[in-house]
Amino acid sequence: MDTGSLYDLTPIAWLMAAGVLIALGPLLWVWRRNAGAGPARRLHALTVLTLFLTFDLTLFGAFTRLTDSGLGCPDWPGCYGNASPVGARHEIAMAQSAQPTGPVTHGKAWVEMIHRYLATGVGVLILTLAAATWIVRRRQRRAPAPADAGEHATLSAWWPAATLVWVCLQGAFGALTVTWKLFPAIVTLHLLGAVVLLVLLCIQAVRYRQAAADRLPVVVSPGLRMGLMLTSALLLLQIALGGWVSTNYAVLACTQFPTCQGSWWPPMNFVQGFEIWRHLGVTGDGAPLDFSALTAIHYTHRLMAYAVFAALGVLAWRLRAIAALRPQARWLAGLALLQLATGLGNVLLGWPLAAAVLHTGGAAALAVVLTWAICESRRAPATMAVHDHDNRAPGAPGPHTNPREAAA
Repeated sequence: MDTGSLYDLTPIAWLMAAGVLIALGPLLWVWRRNAGAGPARRLHALTVLTLFLTFDLTLFGAFTRLTDSGLGCPDWPGCYGNASPVGARHEIAMAQSAQPTGPVTHGKAWVEMIHRYLATGVGVLILTLAAATWIVRRRQRRAPAPADAGEHATLSAWWPAATLVWVCLQGAFGALTVTWKLFPAIVTLHLLGAVVLLVLLCIQAVRYRQAAADRLPVVVSPGLRMGLMLTSALLLLQIALGGWVSTNYAVLACTQFPTCQGSWWPPMNFVQGFEIWRHLGVTGDGAPLDFSALTAIHYTHRLMAYAVFAALGVLAWRLRAIAALRPQARWLAGLALLQLATGLGNVLLGWPLAAAVLHTGGAAALAVVLTWAICESRRAPATMAVHDHDNRAPGAPGPHTNPREAAA
């Protein structure tokens, strides 16, 4: 047997072991704290905790990127073939002596590997959620159905399965981020993948809570439902543009507000700026990227921010008229103001680390809150007149509500 191939598997084996150990604590805490609760409530508690840890992982991923630690260990899944930077001390020291401020230092290596350990732990939690939901769902199907089974929300195992598949894809993009040397399109997709992962976990958390409380989403007008969807689409596009700004290091292309470089329409090269498939800092032909291309990237994100901010403001105002959705309205308003403050801070204060990390976190939080609002509402049937000022209690079905339509 080839011992070299076995050695090559050592880093990933240690990475998986670290993930299991990291996940073990949250798993034991949730199951002990909810020992007497029903399966839906236990799954809800574990999903909320996994969502919280995934959000923290997203922030730490932003910190890793913004501190230029993404190549702190330039191979994957280990660090110079080792399970941790401890075993790669010699290689890291050599790289650091050659480039003291380069991408490989002892500190950056630890930041990168901690990010990988945490990501593996989140993966283990998501795997546990998928397995537990399938087991609970199978038991529900085998149990005799109560006489009023049609009046209850039910659990779905498809959302956890989709989340498990997605986190595996996200891990693959994480590997490509390193092996493709911070290729801008891959790094941006990795950021979008993190946001989608948060959205999937939020959907599960809301559905588990509805099943545990035996309640259904509130009925809203078709116009408000459409507003939620359109605002979510705008936000996703804006997050993609923001990721493109960050991965191309275009934040400081404009250091003034509301103008840029002393002009309302500075010189911009959109062709170069939005050439997607290219390496960092160069065009597809290998020529250096013009500064006007970075300006185009930055200014496009800024212009879109005006539209997203306005959409969030209108949506928050409309949601506050519905009692069941007022918490989401307050969160949207507060997070929109946070994004405005951190966005201005990045431009006017020279891209401080705290503001940059918070800006990424605010965007991710907005995606979660919008998903929460979508899951806690449903479109009124055509035969039912519902107004935005419906103050029905949270989850209370309307006169024409079909409970099965709201079951996840």
